[in-house]
Amino acid sequence: MTRILIMLLALAPLAGCRRVKFEDSVLTKPAVNYSVGDLPEHWHRVHLKDNDLAFSEVGTGRALSINSTCEGHDDPPLPVLTRHLLMGFTEREEQDQQLMMLDGREALRSRYLAKLDGVPVELELVVLKKNGCVFDFTYIAPPGEAQARMADFDALLAGFHTERDT
Repeated sequence: MTRILIMLLALAPLAGCRRVKFEDSVLTKPAVNYSVGDLPEHWHRVHLKDNDLAFSEVGTGRALSINSTCEGHDDPPLPVLTRHLLMGFTEREEQDQQLMMLDGREALRSRYLAKLDGVPVELELVVLKKNGCVFDFTYIAPPGEAQARMADFDALLAGFHTERDT
């Protein structure tokens, strides 16, 4: 479990304190509200500083995280945003990368094999820009074990919808 938390912390964007509320699959924080698809009961919420939402599947090495940044991101292209998510990982090997539609916008989905502190991991990353915000979705699993819960990650993405806070 500690290794999962370390991995999620490595992926968390560097941001100041922020108020975040999550109820009934809807996250609310200043400047943005968004919802995500429901996850099965084997995913447990983990509270991490500077992370909108994070979930782990106890005992498996699998974890999911969702983050949004609505200020200070300078509007970089999707491939640059993906590279930012890979910071801290070594021996990164791109397995697949493709554009997809997410909540009515083009997003970039990438799959990597990499190492974090010498530990091999498989990463599924999705980055999206919408309504002045950057959203990133990360699924981490031990190599060869990601496919077992990929449908959960896909359901989370399928249920994603955002609206700007007014």
